[in-house]
Amino acid sequence: MNAPLTTRQLLPELDHTHLDWLEEEAIFILRETAAAFERPALLFSGGKDSCVVLRLAEKAFKRRIPGTDSYAGKLPFPLLHVDTGHNFPEVIEFRDRRVAEMGERLVVGHVEDSIRRGTVRLAHPLESRNGHQTVALLEAIEEHRFDALLGGARRDEEKARAKERIFSHRDSFGQWQPKEQRPELWTLFNTRIKPGEHMRAFPISNWTELDVWLYIARENIPLPSLYYAHPRPVIRRKGLLVPVTDVTPPDASETVETVEVRFRTVGDMTCTCPVESDAANAAEVVAETLHVTVSERGATRMDDRTSDASMERRKKEGYF
Repeated sequence: MNAPLTTRQLLPELDHTHLDWLEEEAIFILRETAAAFERPALLFSGGKDSCVVLRLAEKAFKRRIPGTDSYAGKLPFPLLHVDTGHNFPEVIEFRDRRVAEMGERLVVGHVEDSIRRGTVRLAHPLESRNGHQTVALLEAIEEHRFDALLGGARRDEEKARAKERIFSHRDSFGQWQPKEQRPELWTLFNTRIKPGEHMRAFPISNWTELDVWLYIARENIPLPSLYYAHPRPVIRRKGLLVPVTDVTPPDASETVETVEVRFRTVGDMTCTCPVESDAANAAEVVAETLHVTVSERGATRMDDRTSDASMERRKKEGYF
């Protein structure tokens, strides 16, 4: 069997030097966050963006073991994930395995716990829990007294995220006020917060989906298998390929078909859809990404299609 082509072999015309600049900026933001706050945490879901931020954190705070892709040492903060209970099993298995390999501490906030406490109430059992992550996240922040969360959000993902600063202030209710964001000139950041407030920091704000995949290919970053082409039973609904799962069963009038797909983003199974693809490795995903015309959330997230303001509304309430 022939070895898969590398990114440079498949796309020799691309200039990869900009990744060094993006990496340097992200490492600077990670170190600024660790220096400015007492109890930061890194949001790690097992998704591709959080895997990239995790690798950047390794470079920022650990020592690389020569001749390997591994790093020695411990991060100066724990990892945090909000589990809806409807996450893809492949992603949860990857998350736990990756954390165990690194020997890091993982804090998990469960939407199921919020349901039991009565702070989250579902209209019906199969309702999407994606939006309800906000409650579980804010409860985890309060319980562990986190004063800063490092996340993998990018400005090219969605209109509301394009408005957000690298350091995003959240008030004592965990809410974001887009009209009261702080200036960020000459890489000078105002990280002051009052008791009960916290900050969200986004080291890869200036990255694009293409940059992320170029970096994954260059750094050989492990990802959950569903990011690459695989056969999956799906139904076609409202222009999307909806994966057939226990929480997304087909209607009687819908036809189940097996399609070669991959996921551009992963999240709650009730609202995350794959795209048709035969890209089997990171280099082939890079080539495919060069030709996409719809953002990954616009192409794959049912919950973001309700209105142009849906993400901004959720972010104001405390969403990632």
